[in-house]
Amino acid sequence: MAINTSQIRDLLRPGLREVTGEYPNIPTQYKRVFKSTPSTMQIERTAHVAYMGLAQMKQEGGATGFDNAAGQRWVYNAETYEVGLAYAITRKAIRDDLYKTEFKPTALGLGKAFKEFWEIQSFNVFNNGTTYDSSIVGDGQALFSLSHPVDGAVAANMPSTPTDLNESSLMQAIKNIRTNWVDERNLKISGRPKRDGLMVPVALMDVAERITKTELRPGTADNDINATRTVEGGIVDYFVCDYLTSNYAWFVMSQNEGLKFFERDPYETDMWVDNTTDNLLVKAYQRAQPTYTDWRCAYGSFPTS
Repeated sequence: MAINTSQIRDLLRPGLREVTGEYPNIPTQYKRVFKSTPSTMQIERTAHVAYMGLAQMKQEGGATGFDNAAGQRWVYNAETYEVGLAYAITRKAIRDDLYKTEFKPTALGLGKAFKEFWEIQSFNVFNNGTTYDSSIVGDGQALFSLSHPVDGAVAANMPSTPTDLNESSLMQAIKNIRTNWVDERNLKISGRPKRDGLMVPVALMDVAERITKTELRPGTADNDINATRTVEGGIVDYFVCDYLTSNYAWFVMSQNEGLKFFERDPYETDMWVDNTTDNLLVKAYQRAQPTYTDWRCAYGSFPTS
């Protein structure tokens, strides 16, 4: 049933001091974490390939060793999904609405509905980050895992035991990214956090503030510097995400751009009048998917209390 006069009965009469219900939106957050990437096909496939392994010693007069193990290792799939929403409103309701500036028939919040949808979908990549999504395929592991396979070994982008956010655990994350992250041939890469790469839920914003903003070590009487800020690859700023569902989990974004927002069709709206009912129909459509194409994009810790 279309929105009709019974649903806006008090907006049909003069005398209302104010019409409320619309509030400022939270500034878009997913674009801070996910790289907007145009999609050009039904399924976007990202192949991970291995290059050369370590060079080999050569004996005088001896044959040069060959390394023919290069080639494809994993493929990460991203199939954009369709999102739509519409509403209908009667001609009578439009005509008799005396507060069209506040309750505008052609703008009843579709933009916000889509914005909130993509915020939730995007940060569910983190909220569900320890659960393997078989549609992505990839290396057969969840985004955050202790067992990402590389040639002859495994690599981790989470602590072996979930740890609360504090100075020590953040420093350990910085060290883990730098020391333990390797390519598909198990060779070191330049793993570094983003300088503003700490992402926390609202419940941890005070902890993040103390860790990243104090020049000296937080919570101590010593005159030691706060090394999480000053070491190479240190973190000097943080981001509070309103869409993280855990009050305890926290994340560090790396400089590797593995978080993608694939967009096949950008947000669009349309409206028309139904010839039979005279109802105004308004709809919106978008086709996209937030996902990841490389586990080396982030480090996460998932304590439960």
